[in-house]
Amino acid sequence: MRTGIWFVLVGASAALTHMAVFTLVLLLVPTLWPELVNVAGFLVAFLVSFVGHRRLSFQDADTSLLQSFMRFAATAVAGFVTNEAVFIALFRVLELPTWLALIGGIVVSAVQTFVLSRFWAFRRSA
Repeated sequence: MRTGIWFVLVGASAALTHMAVFTLVLLLVPTLWPELVNVAGFLVAFLVSFVGHRRLSFQDADTSLLQSFMRFAATAVAGFVTNEAVFIALFRVLELPTWLALIGGIVVSAVQTFVLSRFWAFRRSA
């Protein structure tokens, strides 16, 4: 249960970071494609997410820091591919506003990231 609570808190912090960076970059450079701005938000949020999950959500992991980082990077990239696909579908196909498409992408990828993080990136012994 504690893992789930920390995961939600760290994930929410990373999601808010992602949205803040997305908004800031889009405001500073409004000519950039929102899909590229989404990458910037992801990169900053990735750092917040890894540190928070390693120290809080999965502190009892049986993996080394480097092993966790490499696995989490793979997990995060997979999550971002999902995020970007959902974002594009919502923004370009359904023509939703960028902020709503971004939230949709973040929510869908968060579920995927939790499962991969819990059972692979930060695996712990039984």
